[in-house]
Amino acid sequence: MTLWSLLLFSGIFVCALFPLTNCDEQRIPEEKLLVLTVATKETDGFRRFLRSAKHFNYTVKVLGRGEKWRGGDYMSAPGGGQKVRLLKVAVEEMKNEDNIILFIDSYDVVFASGPKELLKKFQQARHKVVFSSESLIWPDRHLEDKHPHVREGNRFLGSGGFIGYVPNIKELVSDWTGEDDDSDQLFFTKIYIDPAKRKSINITLDSKCRLFQNLHGALDEVVLKFENGRVRARNVLYDTLPVIIHGNGPTKLQINYLGNYIPNTWTFETGCTVCHEDLRPLTALKESEYPLVVIGIFIQQPTPFVTVFFERLLKLQYPKNRLKLFIYNQEVHHERQVNAFLQDHGSLYQDVRFIGPEEDIDGAASRNLGFDMCRKDKDCDYFFSLDIEVVLKNENTLKILIEQNLPIVAPMITRAGRLWSNFWGALSADGYYARSEDYVDVVQGRRAGVWNVPYVSSVYLVKASLLRSELTDYELFTSPILDPDMTYCHNVRNKGIFMYVTNMHSFGRILSTENYQTSHLHNDLWQIFENRVDWEERYIHENYTLIMKDKLIETPCPDVYWFPVFSDIACDHLVEEMEHFGKWSGGGNVDKRIQGGYENVPTIDIHMNQINFEKEWQKFLLEYVSPITEKMYPGYYTRAQFELAFVVRYKPDEQPSLRPHHDASTFTINIALNHVGLDFQGGGCRFLRYDCSIQAPRKGWALMHPGRLTHYHEGLPTTAGVRYIAVSFVDP
Repeated sequence: MTLWSLLLFSGIFVCALFPLTNCDEQRIPEEKLLVLTVATKETDGFRRFLRSAKHFNYTVKVLGRGEKWRGGDYMSAPGGGQKVRLLKVAVEEMKNEDNIILFIDSYDVVFASGPKELLKKFQQARHKVVFSSESLIWPDRHLEDKHPHVREGNRFLGSGGFIGYVPNIKELVSDWTGEDDDSDQLFFTKIYIDPAKRKSINITLDSKCRLFQNLHGALDEVVLKFENGRVRARNVLYDTLPVIIHGNGPTKLQINYLGNYIPNTWTFETGCTVCHEDLRPLTALKESEYPLVVIGIFIQQPTPFVTVFFERLLKLQYPKNRLKLFIYNQEVHHERQVNAFLQDHGSLYQDVRFIGPEEDIDGAASRNLGFDMCRKDKDCDYFFSLDIEVVLKNENTLKILIEQNLPIVAPMITRAGRLWSNFWGALSADGYYARSEDYVDVVQGRRAGVWNVPYVSSVYLVKASLLRSELTDYELFTSPILDPDMTYCHNVRNKGIFMYVTNMHSFGRILSTENYQTSHLHNDLWQIFENRVDWEERYIHENYTLIMKDKLIETPCPDVYWFPVFSDIACDHLVEEMEHFGKWSGGGNVDKRIQGGYENVPTIDIHMNQINFEKEWQKFLLEYVSPITEKMYPGYYTRAQFELAFVVRYKPDEQPSLRPHHDASTFTINIALNHVGLDFQGGGCRFLRYDCSIQAPRKGWALMHPGRLTHYHEGLPTTAGVRYIAVSFVDP
């Protein structure tokens, strides 16, 4: 093959010799392109648009800055004529006729690639003006039949983006005489469907979305393409990579989701590389210079582990003299915990405002009041909204959020073991929840970053300056049809304010409040099913997880094993729960039957089924005792079934000891619930066959031994105080 043939075959031409050929060397120089947009107000969306333009090196001129917007509301009625008026004035002043104008919206637009790709695709369209396209006609459906048919792709014009040569753009807008609130879309549509004007101006549509991607009516067509560290929005219907993404119409918020990736300033393995332009490291400040934060705490339903919530609040790594508290408690059930916290620790904070159940203020009104407390306080820099069901494990959460320097930002928290979280990745057409494409990846931490989202709840930080400027409406949370959080987020979105969620750190989780009982003294004991992780942290011994790894199991007697299982709080709560119930029974030498169970050596006790705790107790045995049983008694497997499980009480003047006996069990668990020496004297257990005694039981430690034939034993006398033991006869 000759050299000439090779050049022809590979599509390479020598443009210097053949200047009229349509080849890469004749591409339009990037400096010929000018981006025009209209922005009368600087919104978060506009600033994002400018950041993406800067990232890809576009030259942008903004029209209408400082003007009052009279172009109507895009969501409710046609409008936008003001944009055409401003464009007409701008292009009339332009003299260089070989320049290219890209005219696009800005509040809901991001660039996905640079001028080189845009101009190349514009040239390939082989027309002087190229409009974005849509699959839906708007605003006049009666004009549908007048639109030219296309072989493939979208048939209808979109006015949110078009590109063309200066003379052709001048001709396009030369006949505009409309009002500012007239429809720009209708104006351009009528030009396009007029065959003579379409030919004269030389207009075509970007029907396959090679240049522009309007999201309205096309959400199912657009996915994110991750490749070689770059991210692009891809139209899977036409297999194109649009240069400009426009979240128009009801899908306006979807551009926020795509805008998390475009421009491509994210690394998903290590997190966000450019989170914001003006980060403020608090570590560089003196404590007295820290921003003042009002923390709003909202208790709106019976919630487990409220005491633990306030313990974590105290551990928050932030100077307490730079914190003010706004506490709203709607639940009489939680007055005891709130009052205890305020009495013991309220003086640590700069100020505290408390609203209790007696004030009869609903949830929406309380949140409005909390915002207003910060709004009216000239010293307040941030409002940190924190619902009582939030388990904030990261003690630096507040610092991390402040350093993001964002208008509204939430730490991502999830319900343990579930995909439920405190944010929505997208909205449905009717404004409710919709799952975004990568919601699962974000929730599970496979993609880390700071994400622009349409809804946050439970815990988030708001800039006070925002409350004093764009969010001055007092009743931000009030609506007759939506719940307070949805109302608030709806109002924020309507103001063009961005909300963010960050998953770049592990922050904590959110409790389930479903099926929470309030009929007991210590209701948290019953949470082993609904909130197992929190139950475990509260009630399981801190060294339990070391049992297998560090061999933290003692063998004080043959086949008798001793290991830590309950925390001190678990022991205290179980004892207090039984004393609160108060119906101690048994004792003496009389046989006793308890709801199917049988004690051949009666004790002074209260059974788990008497306080409706048998299901929770079996779950505890199955999850935390059975693994140890199967480890220490090889070949034996248990489902932790029992007929007898109870707390026994020993007193010198009541029942100090227990005569020798066999347990009606395959194995027995005895958990000491208080301290020898501190709470009682004496006590212990003696195994007669081995003449082996355990006389110093440790609080929270379980003694596990076989029942029936081999481990004949007796309870040694309690000589002073009161001794409590939780006993289980397992696999009777």
